[in-house]
Amino acid sequence: MYDLKITGGILHDGSGAPGRVADIAIQGGRIAAIGTDLGAAERTIDASGKIVTPGFIDIHTHYDGQASWDDELRPSIDHGVTTAIMGNCGVGFAPVRDTDHDKLIKLMEGVEDIPGTALHEGLTWDWESFPDYLDALAKIPRTIDIAAMLPHDPLRMYVMGDRAVFSEPANDDDIAEMRRLTREALEAGAIGFATGRSDVHKTSDGDWTPSSESTREELTGIAKAFEGLGHGVVQAVSDFNLERGEEDFDEEWDIIADYAKASGRPFSFSLMQRDFAPDQWLKLIERTETLKSEGVDARMQVAPRAIGVFLGFNCTFHPFMGYPTYKTIAYLSLEERVAKMKDPEFKSKVLSEKTDKLSGPGSSVPPLADLLMEHIEIVAEKFFQLGDPPDYEQPPENSLAARAREKGVPLMEMIYDTLLERDGHELIYLPLYNYTELNYDNVLRMMEHPQALYGLSDGGAHVGTVCDASMPTYMLTHWTRDRKRGRKLDVPTVVNMLTGRQADYLGMTDRGYLREGLKADINVINLDQLQSEPPHMEQDLPAGGQRLLQGARGYDVTLVSGEVVMEKGQLTGARPGTLYRAGQARAVAAE
Repeated sequence: MYDLKITGGILHDGSGAPGRVADIAIQGGRIAAIGTDLGAAERTIDASGKIVTPGFIDIHTHYDGQASWDDELRPSIDHGVTTAIMGNCGVGFAPVRDTDHDKLIKLMEGVEDIPGTALHEGLTWDWESFPDYLDALAKIPRTIDIAAMLPHDPLRMYVMGDRAVFSEPANDDDIAEMRRLTREALEAGAIGFATGRSDVHKTSDGDWTPSSESTREELTGIAKAFEGLGHGVVQAVSDFNLERGEEDFDEEWDIIADYAKASGRPFSFSLMQRDFAPDQWLKLIERTETLKSEGVDARMQVAPRAIGVFLGFNCTFHPFMGYPTYKTIAYLSLEERVAKMKDPEFKSKVLSEKTDKLSGPGSSVPPLADLLMEHIEIVAEKFFQLGDPPDYEQPPENSLAARAREKGVPLMEMIYDTLLERDGHELIYLPLYNYTELNYDNVLRMMEHPQALYGLSDGGAHVGTVCDASMPTYMLTHWTRDRKRGRKLDVPTVVNMLTGRQADYLGMTDRGYLREGLKADINVINLDQLQSEPPHMEQDLPAGGQRLLQGARGYDVTLVSGEVVMEKGQLTGARPGTLYRAGQARAVAAE
């Protein structure tokens, strides 16, 4: 008798092939059989009229701290994700010396907008080396599986001390030691190595990240740690020095390309369209195609919607945070601030002012924030209220700027009044990147590229500004069913992007497909009812920290290793999730 059987569902097996009706039998956490008339099981799940998919694999999350104290890993589990990859963008918490705990917290707080108070209280720090960190993670049962890349920033700080923080170049001994520790991490099960070179990534003190200015010699020297290994990937995030002028593009690309070549392993980087260099993404695609022709398995991590932020009085950012009069009440609770801001005299005083500068020495706020406020009249052409259900691809006439013109009121007054809606809980959505033309036609071009990977959800990060861990649900709803402003994708293609393609890139041979012998990570989805809920703020992090969460309706059942971890939107209490150790996972069944 099987442990569990899923019957009558439309199987989308992760390969991109058309769906077919079949049953799945599960035994010992693995898919034991696929077909019809499979025999009895202790529990049967009727999936008639629903789709059945492999569990989703998210290659770009930042649960590095959260995973050390949290066994739920929301919001990813709410959106069908059964495997999450951490350590992206070069930030993380191992290796680490006892004296550097605070530095790594400030780094993560600044780069990924995770409250430092929550990290101080939540992190257990029962590790020093990266293998120690993996061992600590492996001790915690959780809802889903996780895997971790070795991040460049803590590695550099561990080897170079204060010299890493002050952007000094690594010498030959430093590079040799970083290469040795990278090899040690890979042999212990790290799924890869990640570096961060973004101009907008800063610590909470406003300093550059340790790896942001690392040299070609350092990156290629570390990448050689992969020599002779049959597992692992390398990842990078870079703005290609965009804020310093496009003349540096070629040099920065060459450094990234040499890093990828030196590893000899699959490589990915973040791809998006930025308003102030609207054609750079096309150049990056061309360079990635060339890199592949040179023998590198080069991929582009693409988001299925805008890279955007939420602005609100309970969020990390909002348009009035630099206004002198607002700053006099900024320390108050939301309820108290809203009461003050509803006072006509207070409102009039705020609206008569201009914002102070937000970025600069000692501030983690990037210069981009000041640039946006300086051009708020233009930026507000991309200020939207999402609504319920959330709509991330809205036409220009829905923007707050357009509505202010229609109503004949000043723009800042429109923004002020909007943010006060729902007693100050209202959010304004600003699609920063991928929305230059105010539609997703270019996003579709990125997603359909054969070297594209679904990525950039940042699950567990930017908790006060985004909740893009909901992107898998968005892919299945907007891109296969709901899109009205352009062409769509079919369900088999989207499922492949969320599952099989991810597993192939990562070298995970035990998941990503519905095949006999593979791990029984499975979603049963009522696609007709599938829908993301509006984002909302919850105060559930350690030390009372808050984060944006976004639930979903339509996931009937999510299984991890054959156990039901989520049913009808509720966690079941099962915690079969484990740490995936690359190079040590059980290789399984055949195609």
